[in-house]
Amino acid sequence: MKKIKALISLSKPNIILSVGLTGLTGMVLANRDIPDAKLVLFTLISLILSAAGAAMINNIIEQDKDKLMERLSKRVECLALIGKKNLTIIASFLTTFSLGISFFLINTTNFLFTLTAILSYTIYYTLFLKRSSPFGTVLGGIPGALPVLIGFSSVNPNISELYINGIIMFVFMMLWQPPHFWLLAQYQADDYKKAGFPVMPIIYGKKFTNYLIMIYSLSLLPFSLFFWFSGIASNSYAVIAIALSLSFLYIVYKSFSDNKKYKTAFLYSILYMLLIHISLILNISI
Repeated sequence: MKKIKALISLSKPNIILSVGLTGLTGMVLANRDIPDAKLVLFTLISLILSAAGAAMINNIIEQDKDKLMERLSKRVECLALIGKKNLTIIASFLTTFSLGISFFLINTTNFLFTLTAILSYTIYYTLFLKRSSPFGTVLGGIPGALPVLIGFSSVNPNISELYINGIIMFVFMMLWQPPHFWLLAQYQADDYKKAGFPVMPIIYGKKFTNYLIMIYSLSLLPFSLFFWFSGIASNSYAVIAIALSLSFLYIVYKSFSDNKKYKTAFLYSILYMLLIHISLILNISI
């Protein structure tokens, strides 16, 4: 039982939740409704397994740095319990199986997007961007945003102008990722410094990071409202999106005057993103 719990922890279930939800959003945007149940099932299984496998690979790559971060002490314990070799085998199986589902049961476009998400997270972001630049999280948002296009491509494998809706949500997720991570870096700056990660607050200071957090947070509102402007979503969605965005901006602003509130803003950023997606899915499909 302990090993099962450890495996679940190493798969980063919170990230899996967002990956599954944003993938479903992509499917609903492409279909303008909930797609066929069989397709939804295959797509979500592929997404979840690929995300879990990639998260496990990330844990293996960063194990030495994780040991230096107090916040990740439980993750270090879980990895020690499972063992590096065992986790490598499990991660390889999960990613390979997810790609098999994508290629054989969904379509080639979906397979390519899934493969890109896995490689961009485990190699491009984990090995290079995160370790080399405080702006790494900007392009590092690619693997976190790709589930939208993975979901979209499961319904529509032919890339065309119809992808504009999926691309807009992809951009929304790209813009959401930096302030989300920078809020975490603000209240965990000491941990990141110990591990040697060049995060924004350490390199450029908290004040400059606050400016960037606010700029990126402000940009989320117009992109969330695109689906209302284009007629895909109704007025009720627009009201919800505006209320969520304004409340997020308020919480972010309040965090600038009290370091203890960075964590609150970080947690709310997750809730904000999830509620935007849930609201859009329900508005389009009901």
